[in-house]
Amino acid sequence: MKKTLVRNGTIVTATDTFQADLLIEGEKVTAISQRMSGTADKEVDASGCYVFPGGIDAHTHLDLPFMGTFSSDDFETGTLAALHGGTTTIIDFAFQSQGRTLKEGLTEWHQKAKGKAACDYSFHLAVVDFNQKTRMEIRDLIEQEGITSFKTFMAYKGALMIDDRQMIGLMDEVKKWGGIVTVHAENGDLADSLIQMNREKGNKAPRFHALSRPEIVEAEATGRAIDIAYAGNHPLYVVHMTCEGALNRVKEASKRNQRVLVETCIQYLLLDDTYYDRPGFEGAKWVMSPPLRKPKDQEALWRSMGQGMVHVVATDHCPFCMNQKEMGKEDFSKIPNGAPGIENRMELLYSEGVEKGRISLNKFVEVNCSNPAKIFGLYPKKGTIALGSDADLVIFDPRVEHTLSKETQHMNCDYSSYEGWKVKGKVQTVLLRGTVAIENGKSCVQKGFGQFLKRKKFEGF
Repeated sequence: MKKTLVRNGTIVTATDTFQADLLIEGEKVTAISQRMSGTADKEVDASGCYVFPGGIDAHTHLDLPFMGTFSSDDFETGTLAALHGGTTTIIDFAFQSQGRTLKEGLTEWHQKAKGKAACDYSFHLAVVDFNQKTRMEIRDLIEQEGITSFKTFMAYKGALMIDDRQMIGLMDEVKKWGGIVTVHAENGDLADSLIQMNREKGNKAPRFHALSRPEIVEAEATGRAIDIAYAGNHPLYVVHMTCEGALNRVKEASKRNQRVLVETCIQYLLLDDTYYDRPGFEGAKWVMSPPLRKPKDQEALWRSMGQGMVHVVATDHCPFCMNQKEMGKEDFSKIPNGAPGIENRMELLYSEGVEKGRISLNKFVEVNCSNPAKIFGLYPKKGTIALGSDADLVIFDPRVEHTLSKETQHMNCDYSSYEGWKVKGKVQTVLLRGTVAIENGKSCVQKGFGQFLKRKKFEGF
């Protein structure tokens, strides 16, 4: 069995920071010691570096058909880019189609990923047509397929949105068999009415995307989803939270001892709605739903992370090249929603979070690695550094300064959301299940190296 030694690094988990060597045998961590003697087939020198668990991005959209086109990263390019950024596992979204079964949607996404994914992966299942036939599939998906999380949309009426009655039914069934429902919380009817109003007034520029989805659109839907979950005593995970108004609904729920699991995304921590005012059509690069918010919302998200009310930082990686964005050049409502970020999350969160004193090293690991693993049934196989865990490791040099650019990124997109952003801290080496996957900026694994992960039932958090 192949042995790998990682020497001289500072190991960081969600709870501990200490200097030690790591022994990897095959795919697992088998020993952790301050001074490891002996030799191995390969040695990795981590002197001066942190050794983090491999990152888990719990929200990606690869090869997604959306708004008349497809996201520009497929499972090959997207997962290789993830590895370059220190993410060793993704949880993508498999989508049910209207009138079709959940299992058919899952099968379609397995076909997209199999033989292409370079990092490990699993799926959430997006439910867009909940009915009695759909209800009968839930148990098998959880117990046999290892799909334990199901997404609902409260927006995109006529395509993805389900109503409150369907959401109640889905929550009831998913809880019965040990899963968790996640929710895209935007009031679809309110957003649609504001979109229509702006179009009728001739407001077609990218900035009207954000103006058609103001804070109240997200805050109202967040509160409604929380209340529905509370009524049935259901667990709830809110995806890509962006704003203070939505966070206040979570805080209100805590007064009745309800725990709501909250995910935000790196862009909502760092970028604000002034990006929509860029000249010409450039603002379209950041058209996503929910949209970028204001600096006060960024501050609220950072503080809530420190308070333990924001549990996960993901990306909602859903890139479209500019020729795809130009489908909406004459009408903001036709701009494909989404932006690239799968490669940038961990370096940006370290640079802007840890280096600037907003979060601790351990909180960095918690929101990037251990919390998504715990919530979505991958812990302790993933998300930590411990005996018997998968040897998914990131050797991270906190001293290296570099600049993000489309010229150096590995994502299949012709722009960077963070062009020219100066970052301190860089991913140097990445191991996936004991194999060096990235070394000094070079890929050492090929497409198809990633494995599908069946996940455990939701056990509370």
